[in-house]
Amino acid sequence: MSRIEAFEESRPLLFSIAYRILGSVSEAEDAVQETWLRFDASPTRPESAKSYLSTVVTRVSIDVLRSARARREVYVGPWLPEPLLTDPYEDPERSAELADSLSMAALLLLERLSPPERAVFVLRDVFGFDFAQIASAVGRSEGACRQLAVRARRHMNAERPRFEADEAERAELAERFFLALTEGDIDSLRDLLAADAQVVGDGGGKAPQLARAVSGAGNVARLLAAIVPALARVDVALEARQVNGRPGAILRDGDDKVLAAWTLDVLDGKIQTLHSVSNPDKLAHLGPVADAWAISSAANRARRSMN
Repeated sequence: MSRIEAFEESRPLLFSIAYRILGSVSEAEDAVQETWLRFDASPTRPESAKSYLSTVVTRVSIDVLRSARARREVYVGPWLPEPLLTDPYEDPERSAELADSLSMAALLLLERLSPPERAVFVLRDVFGFDFAQIASAVGRSEGACRQLAVRARRHMNAERPRFEADEAERAELAERFFLALTEGDIDSLRDLLAADAQVVGDGGGKAPQLARAVSGAGNVARLLAAIVPALARVDVALEARQVNGRPGAILRDGDDKVLAAWTLDVLDGKIQTLHSVSNPDKLAHLGPVADAWAISSAANRARRSMN
């Protein structure tokens, strides 16, 4: 097998590792490309291309994460991961771990870990690497990596919701939620939302946000029941999609350009959080991006005319 064939065979895994460490599609793609450049320039052929490539992409991702954290500290408004529609890496034996680790909730929990803790958790708990491989990837001893894994796992387990709906229940709840949204049915929306439900919006200062942070079932229901019908009046449609392994939607304008990506967190049979990403820099990989400011102005005019 040639180098390029070995790399392409491992590419889905490399992207999936990098994305979970970085929470960014564009940065993960850059990390994968840098991994190829280092592989191609290596004077010797490693015994295991997969192990070598996984080690390199992890090291690159840790370095990128350290610099990215400084930028996120001055980010305008809440920071959310870049939405991902499809995880290219498939492993039936670890499908549950892969799906759970892709959710917005899990990625935001990972943000609280140090870069080495995050890398160790991703490699061990998500992808099932052994500690010898992990030690090589993060440049620590096996004993140190075991300690990092314990700390990371303890933190993740302490913060992670205890009772999450199964896939079928999430899908059914999301279908009812989006139907109530399109109809502007406040009462039905309120019934589907957890008492402490919240909307978290990420516009990054580059697009109007659905909301920086709105909480409480009544407040969230009123906000959404006001906004979504107004958006529909200016030809914005909700396309139901899996986003980060959870029910969600892509909002598109009349020209099929992307306005925002939504994803829903479900807990105990209720919608707990709606994450909305409208920062155009985080949507470019999904296709042409809409003019969010123009649409927001048109939707506000439509909302006033509806009252």
